[in-house]
Amino acid sequence: MKQVTITGHGGPEKLQVRESPDPMPGAGELRVRVRATGINFADILARKGLYPDAPKTPCVVGYEVSGTVDAVGAGVDSGWVGQDVFGLTRFGGYSDTVVAPLGQMFAKPAKLSHEQAAAIPVNYLTAWQLLVAAGSLSADETVLIHNAGGGVGLAAIDVARHVGATIYGTASAGKHEFLKGRGLHQAIDYRTQDWPRELHKLTEGRGVELISDPIGGNHWKKSYKALRHSGRLGMFGISVVTESGLMGPLKLLKAVSGMPLFNPVSLMNDNRGVFGVNMGHMWHETAKIRGWMEKLLAGVEQGWVRPHVDRTWPLAQAGEAQSYIESRGNIGKIVLIP
Repeated sequence: MKQVTITGHGGPEKLQVRESPDPMPGAGELRVRVRATGINFADILARKGLYPDAPKTPCVVGYEVSGTVDAVGAGVDSGWVGQDVFGLTRFGGYSDTVVAPLGQMFAKPAKLSHEQAAAIPVNYLTAWQLLVAAGSLSADETVLIHNAGGGVGLAAIDVARHVGATIYGTASAGKHEFLKGRGLHQAIDYRTQDWPRELHKLTEGRGVELISDPIGGNHWKKSYKALRHSGRLGMFGISVVTESGLMGPLKLLKAVSGMPLFNPVSLMNDNRGVFGVNMGHMWHETAKIRGWMEKLLAGVEQGWVRPHVDRTWPLAQAGEAQSYIESRGNIGKIVLIP
């Protein structure tokens, strides 16, 4: 099989295609011939040496794939062979062949392409946890989605639209028209506008009930201040670490030094809440993840889950695909095709 390997920490040139023996499925596992692999920002952080959960280099990352089952391990019904599936991989997704536990795989809806299916697991499960499971968003509330044009951002718009909430989002001006067509009620250009001031105007000084923030660092302080009383801040990434000119761990140190320290007493007095989401630490919650995915798959059939793939790239051009994401040019998901 072919895999994109992170050979060391650094730029896109650290990604190289290598060949390895085909993996064999163990007990309770499926082997999948991959048709599409989703890229996530965590993959970029891993390549830069800024993702603590990543395996030591050389390693193969990738959290989600879609493809066709060609072998099963002991204890798995042979009827899965030949079936199209999609789901989660605990690394290894940048490959043309993967093995994964049956509990992390799902039958691919016929109405979705493999590329669309690969855009669902990380983005939509993260959005569901942020807005519904932990965020408790309701139809009479307002939500601010930072990086609304990204993969999680578009998924969050779909979820918030399904809930019936009023949706605000930050994104560069070139993405506003598309995002409004997807259901965003008001867009704020974070590059040319002071987003806290604009949000203050839009909400007549009240703030919003829920904010999803993947940026981190000092940005979380701004988001917390923009909450309405009874508001919740959902944190799920630290993309700010890639913006510093510092090297390696110093980037993380700078980002951490700017993070807010939330005091229980001040949280009580402010009537606000904060929580974090990291899908990479949910592997032990198989039943919960499958329950969320069942709701999302129902959403696919009902039409409110609408995975959007911005572009696809050959597996061998994974470095170019990651660079495109870093440039913030994408709207929605970037997918690799083996």
